[in-house]
Amino acid sequence: MLPPEKLSEALELGIGEAQGELLMRFMALLQRWNGTYNLTSVRDPAQMMTQHLADCLAVVPALRRHRAETGAKRLLDVGSGGGLPGVVLAVLENTLSVTCVDTVGKKAAFVRQVAAELGLRNLHAEHARVEQLKLPPFDLVTSRAFASLVDFTALTRKHLAPGAVWMAMKGKRPDDEVALLPADIDVFHVEPLRVPGLDAERCLVWMRLKAS
Repeated sequence: MLPPEKLSEALELGIGEAQGELLMRFMALLQRWNGTYNLTSVRDPAQMMTQHLADCLAVVPALRRHRAETGAKRLLDVGSGGGLPGVVLAVLENTLSVTCVDTVGKKAAFVRQVAAELGLRNLHAEHARVEQLKLPPFDLVTSRAFASLVDFTALTRKHLAPGAVWMAMKGKRPDDEVALLPADIDVFHVEPLRVPGLDAERCLVWMRLKAS
C-alpha cells in the first residue's frame, strides 16, 4: 500500500501535505461509511488505497494537461458512487468545479458529507438520473465503471458545453465499445494509464462530438 506522498512521487503529481491529509481523511470516511451505506465492494483499507485512490490519481496528469490546453472549469462525474473519481479530482484541482451525480441518494449524501467535512467548496453532489439532471453544461464529463461508451455518451451528450469532451476511465482498451459509437462521436485519444501498485490495464478514452 502506497501512502499519498509515495503515490504523488510515482505519478509526479506534486501532492502537498494538506492535499495528502485530505485524501487520507476521504479514504477514512469512505471506509467508515461503507459499512452502513455499501459505497464500494472493496472493504480492505490497503486495497482501497490501490484500487480506488491510486486508480483515480492516475488520471490527474491527463486532466491537468487538458485543463492547461482548454481552460476547462466544470466537470461532471457520472455514476460517482462514493465520489470516485470526483472527490479525488476536487481535492487535487481546487480551481475545478466538480459535480458528482448518482441515482442512489445515500451515495450523493455521502459526497455532500465529504465536501462539508473536508471543506471542499468546489465539490457538489446531485441525486438524480444523469439524463434528467438540469444544470448548466460542463467542460468535461467523466465516468469510472459507469456504463458502456455508447450508453455513457448517449445519456450525457446534452450536458456538454461547446468544445467539451468526455473522459471515460476504462480497464482494457475498449475497442469493441468504440466500434459501436455513433458516427458523430470522435474518439480522438485512447490513453494508457499506469496505476502504481495495480497489476491491471487501465486507460482513458477521450471523446468529443464532431463538428456539424
